[in-house]
Amino acid sequence: MIVEERMRTFINSLDPGEPAWLDEIRSSALQDNVPIIRMEMGSLLRFLLTLRRPSSILEVGTAVGYSALFMSEYMPENCHITTIEKYEKRIPIAKQNFKTAGREDKITLLEGDAAEILAELSQPFDFIFMDAAKGQYMHFLPDVLRLLAPGGLLVSDNVLQEGNIIESRYAVCRRDRTIHARMREYLYTLTHHDELETVVLPVGDGATLSVKLPEKEQNAQP
Repeated sequence: MIVEERMRTFINSLDPGEPAWLDEIRSSALQDNVPIIRMEMGSLLRFLLTLRRPSSILEVGTAVGYSALFMSEYMPENCHITTIEKYEKRIPIAKQNFKTAGREDKITLLEGDAAEILAELSQPFDFIFMDAAKGQYMHFLPDVLRLLAPGGLLVSDNVLQEGNIIESRYAVCRRDRTIHARMREYLYTLTHHDELETVVLPVGDGATLSVKLPEKEQNAQP
């Protein structure tokens, strides 16, 4: 646990809530043990979308479409979401959720391996939400940075691993050591990258916000 439970509960109690149709999708996903964004991350995304007002969003990791639908509720009218998912069992559920919500014209679902799809994309995005397999974040990063427009925002979810990220690799379960090392590498790269200004937040299971600097500012970095 990153934030003490009583504090987390109190902060979540202040959340204004979601539309009923979105809450139904969330409840169904949780009942089926589908990993979706936590309430705290939802609050952060709602704030960032209102602040940044992006025109194009790329999401890496659709699951059943909850987070894409959540973002579609708070993004500007002219914004479009492109989301990527490879898990075949979840793709039809996501498609049905998009159709039921009437958001098929606002959300494009690309099916397949994210690494392959990212390499084929060329259009810039001004808001990218990374919420896929945590062990692959570092692998996706070069193409994600290529696709992120100057001044754009990269939001990465689940980066602190329930607080285990601060532990020695020998203090975590053997099966988790590879992902532990990869996430540490990812966090270090984000916070030391010449193209980015990054903050790490103990929100939900940990999040990073990374702004891509304009080229002239990149060149001025020490």
